[in-house]
Amino acid sequence: MLNPTPFLALLLCMGLSLIAAWPASALSSPDPEHGAQLFSANCAACHMGGGNVISASRTLSQTDLQAHLESYGMDPLEAIEHQIENGKNAMPAYEGKLSDQDIADVAAYVESQAEQGWSR
Repeated sequence: MLNPTPFLALLLCMGLSLIAAWPASALSSPDPEHGAQLFSANCAACHMGGGNVISASRTLSQTDLQAHLESYGMDPLEAIEHQIENGKNAMPAYEGKLSDQDIADVAAYVESQAEQGWSR
């Protein structure tokens, strides 16, 4: 009879390799509460309450997000994440400053607040 241990070890290694190769964002769903903390520390100086102290027409209201973010209508979270990662005009890029998970968390927070109308 054959020893199954080497075969089981190979299966375990293959499974662990697949898990390690899986994108981090696929492992954790966005956490809007953590996003709120990150927003407060990194974004609120310009976007307190969903506003915009630099350009009044570029708020984080759902209407302004729809008007100014490419592909917002198709995938709001992806559009917000893209804006956070790359910045634009006076907004700095946060790619490399925040992790992919942090960016997803901030985007989830911004989207949830936009849907609720941002309490000011």
